[in-house]
Amino acid sequence: MNPSIPSIDQLKELPLPAPVSYAPQTWGWWVLLAALVLAALIIGVRRYRQWRRDQYRREGLARLAQLRDRSDDLNALRELPELLKRVALSMPVQPNHRNAFPVGASLLAKRSAHPISGSTDIALARAGSLPPGPAAIKGDRWQNFLQRHCKKKLPADFSDQLAQLAYAPDATLRALPAPQRQALFDTCQYWLEHHHVAA
Repeated sequence: MNPSIPSIDQLKELPLPAPVSYAPQTWGWWVLLAALVLAALIIGVRRYRQWRRDQYRREGLARLAQLRDRSDDLNALRELPELLKRVALSMPVQPNHRNAFPVGASLLAKRSAHPISGSTDIALARAGSLPPGPAAIKGDRWQNFLQRHCKKKLPADFSDQLAQLAYAPDATLRALPAPQRQALFDTCQYWLEHHHVAA
């Protein structure tokens, strides 16, 4: 065997290069990453707060869906004005308001804090413990309140229709045609879904 020919035993495996790091190599990428994480955190916190703030709206819509399923029941019709008043009372108010509820307080919490007996405008208007605002207003002022917090034009006699639901005799409510009942439910649903707080 020729000594100048290398033997296979002398072969050595080549070392692998160091693995490529996925970490950014310059400080600019770290700054960009930190900005993206901060932006995602801010957006997440704002969405969570909005979700909590809209809890009263979700509860109102869920209750309205239950009432709509029983739209032939007079008690369901009579509860519509009460539901709108409760939602109006549950709307978030400025933090410096002396009777403000915490953001996200539910309709049930506010209902137990301010018990409502029967159908509501008179009971709400006379209840001294209720915060001022939507609790005590009625008629044209109630119509203006509902319209001021809604983008779409509400029917001009919407508050009168709600008052009729609350106070009219049972025979009058039974005589309401089904399309008019559905129109009332649709208007209430639109207001619950789209009303805005800052007005």
